[in-house]
Amino acid sequence: MATLRIADEPAYVLHRYDWSETSLILEVFTRHHGRVAVVAKGAKRPSSSFRPVLLPLQPLSLTFGGDGDIRTLKSAEWVGGHVMPTGEALLSGYYLNELLMRLLVRDDPHARLFEVYAAAVRLLASGEPSALQWALRGFELILLKDIGLLPALNAQTLTLKAVMTDEHYALVPEAGLQWVPADDRSALTGGQWLALQAALDDANPMTALVRDCADLLVQLQRPMRLMLNYHCGVGALRTRQMMLDLQTL
Repeated sequence: MATLRIADEPAYVLHRYDWSETSLILEVFTRHHGRVAVVAKGAKRPSSSFRPVLLPLQPLSLTFGGDGDIRTLKSAEWVGGHVMPTGEALLSGYYLNELLMRLLVRDDPHARLFEVYAAAVRLLASGEPSALQWALRGFELILLKDIGLLPALNAQTLTLKAVMTDEHYALVPEAGLQWVPADDRSALTGGQWLALQAALDDANPMTALVRDCADLLVQLQRPMRLMLNYHCGVGALRTRQMMLDLQTL
């Protein structure tokens, strides 16, 4: 049987594990093959060509091969485009990586989500103060939609009744979008939920969300946190808790 070889595949490093004294296993997010595990043999050696390249939040071009659950990395090149995010933006990038590690299964392609991730990382690297919230909330929404965990935002999930522009609704992990009183702290108006749905349906959803719904994205922090914790099966994601701890300090 011929060994499968993938060449010049756009990718980002999500996570790394020690495999031996000299090698690493990497979880990478690729454009055409989704999340893939590869072994980078000798990557920990000071002389390895992999060593300065296999960094998180940097656009790479990878060549790898093999038929098993863990492929063998043949080459890796940095393709440039932006600087490494720093400070809170760096932690936010690690948070995006944790979401992908928890919610994506291996070898399940998500080409559009890959482009959204790349756009979110560029936003984080831009250094623009508002970009952090836009990148996180926009990516969270599109991720949940892409993997089938975000209900339609133009109808009440349990009743399928249409969302009314002037009524108030909240996104509830166990029940989807439902009517709530106006004083519910997670509530948005029906018009706001409809605007979010229209942006998500755009051919370039991240751009549409930032362009048309920037103020709404900031208001989604709490409902998105509850949704993601529910679907990840955790009380708090590790990177989010780390950000909160640093803010407290």
